[in-house]
Amino acid sequence: MKLKFLGAARTVTGSKHLIHTDDGKQILLDCGLFQGHGTQSDEMNREFNFDPKKIDYLILSHAHIDHCGNIPNLVRQGFRGPIICTPATADLCKIMLSDSAHIQESDIRFINKRRFKRGEELLKPIYSVKDVETCLPLFVGVPYGTTHSVYENLTVTFTDSGHILGSAGVNLTLTENGETKRIFFSGDIGRYKGSILKDPQPFPQADYIITESTYGDRLHSDSTYSEQQLFDVVFNTCITKKGKLIIPAFSLGRTQELVYALDQMEHKKMLPHINVYVDSPLSVNATAIMRNHPECFNQDILDYMKTDSNPFGFDNLIYIQDVIESKELNELKEPCIIISASGMADAGRIKHHLANTISNPANTVLMVGFAEPNSLGGKLRAGNKIVKIFGVEHVVNAEVIIIDSYSAHGDYKEMIHYLNCQNKQKVKQVFLVHGEYDVQKKYRELLLQDGFHNISIPDLNEEVVC
Repeated sequence: MKLKFLGAARTVTGSKHLIHTDDGKQILLDCGLFQGHGTQSDEMNREFNFDPKKIDYLILSHAHIDHCGNIPNLVRQGFRGPIICTPATADLCKIMLSDSAHIQESDIRFINKRRFKRGEELLKPIYSVKDVETCLPLFVGVPYGTTHSVYENLTVTFTDSGHILGSAGVNLTLTENGETKRIFFSGDIGRYKGSILKDPQPFPQADYIITESTYGDRLHSDSTYSEQQLFDVVFNTCITKKGKLIIPAFSLGRTQELVYALDQMEHKKMLPHINVYVDSPLSVNATAIMRNHPECFNQDILDYMKTDSNPFGFDNLIYIQDVIESKELNELKEPCIIISASGMADAGRIKHHLANTISNPANTVLMVGFAEPNSLGGKLRAGNKIVKIFGVEHVVNAEVIIIDSYSAHGDYKEMIHYLNCQNKQKVKQVFLVHGEYDVQKKYRELLLQDGFHNISIPDLNEEVVC
């Protein structure tokens, strides 16, 4: 068996890992988009450094775009095998991939107007809505805990990773030359004691572990204070400064966490009387899918739903789908909260909201999760005072605040706790992926101190024989 790391290698996005078995099968783990690298991302996403026609199976950990977002392009270039994931992930991919195609088409139209005026060659989106429709029949939903035969020598079992709805650790059992090899791929590891989802689930003993390392050098603040922190930001921005609170948030997971937190504030009569806008058609659809999968919810939200049957809705909450209504938000003068995608602020409607608000000191930009350092969100987190949006420079006069307790990624203690379900002496090798290289080196030292051994940090396109 060979492992080849084709994305999220010494970087965070573009998750893709290829297993080449001794009997000639090729199994791809995830097929995500690279994000946050500007024009370089576009180049990296358009062409694969492997032949999509030769991939036999795609096994998907979850529905975030940096893990699933390049599937339509994979199919467009010839992949025709099954896409195996949990049922909730399959449901979410239908809307996530369609939204990704719409965003690409919209952004390309906007960019091409400028390129046309400059006499430059016009660009095409990486894939279209039609390409998305072609890939959807290939999805195969496998519930948590069910052993699914991929083919005669390989089975997969999904365990709940607690990251987003439907997210899973991928447990593979491969038989080669009479020997059984157990490979575990973490996807993204979630939080413990989260407000909506169940805790990450222990997984069966593995010989080889491919695991994320996003927050491998830091600890999140205590989530018990996150409600007060959010209230303080809302009050200071909307009541004291009478400005707008702009929150870039992933449509899947982070948006629902924020809406649920605001719903609880409203339920307790804490929320000021201001409008809260969720400006993302995807968020509306993702929230509807979440309502259809209460089997993924933890007991706390199930108990809360006994007194509030709709934890994702309250009187002053307005879901925006229409693009005209979205543009009208930029003309509003009164204080409000706008939650909009994407979380890295690199695509979608959030870029327009930031362009219209970021230079006003009365406003606040609240960052609530990881953003790739080169993305617009990453530059705001880093404190850049001038940023480019749609090629135009903007001075950052708005206050930028970071609350990482809403992150869907576990910190290093949570990730190590997750891995500690393993007998470390039986783990032959650990591969760290989905993290910045400097962070991964620190996380590697923490894992060594915890008793793990033979820990590698593969580079892009590196191949390892197991």
